[in-house]
Amino acid sequence: MNERSARRLARLADTLAQGGSLRLADAAALCGVSEMTIRRDLAAGDGELTLMGGHLVRAGDPRYAPVYDLDDQRDRQAAAKRRLCRRAVERVEEGDTLFIDCGTTLMPLVAELANFRELTVVTYALNVANAVARLPHLRLVLLGGVYHASSQSFGDEAVDAAIARLGINRAFLSAAGLHPRHGLSCFHFHEVAPKRAAIATAGERILVADATKLGVIRPARFAELEEVDLLVTDAREGDMEGLQGPRVLHG
Repeated sequence: MNERSARRLARLADTLAQGGSLRLADAAALCGVSEMTIRRDLAAGDGELTLMGGHLVRAGDPRYAPVYDLDDQRDRQAAAKRRLCRRAVERVEEGDTLFIDCGTTLMPLVAELANFRELTVVTYALNVANAVARLPHLRLVLLGGVYHASSQSFGDEAVDAAIARLGINRAFLSAAGLHPRHGLSCFHFHEVAPKRAAIATAGERILVADATKLGVIRPARFAELEEVDLLVTDAREGDMEGLQGPRVLHG
């Protein structure tokens, strides 16, 4: 991180020292730079400040502990998610066994599988499983356990062993945060085990993440960027400064 970035972050940290939040647009105006420059500053920083719903907050402020609502997330960046999933499905081949992560980012991917005839889909997400079940020519493996309504997904202590027994060609992963220093993170801790197991097992690890995830840190950290083989994103190259590791496919 260069000196100007450090000065901007220090100024913003001072502004938020007494708590509260600051709109991204106001933070950019305060520092006399663009919103994307502030995003890059946050991505290169130490994680003291983070973006939440278009506002800067102190990452350790308990008043802004993130709450994930699947219905709220469903419409966010919907068009971008469809474009990214169309690019991601280019990696799929007939006969593959696919791991599809939970959340809303990868839901459009299921629709893109309609023209395949020999696929197995492994998931712990109920919304993904329901969509796959409507494609009767695809085989579905639903990983069970305790149901978590907030993310419409299941969690089980033995999920890593269950995934390890499967031959997964490609794991399609989602993340709520993507940070050059703090890696990949999500909202819920029960998601960490299946994500980790899929990363360890799959022949190819593909992360699908729109530009709003850049520079963001969420509570449950699950991987380093280097553990992903391919990043499918709509972020511009200039916005990805500091991100090292995976190959990038722009959607």
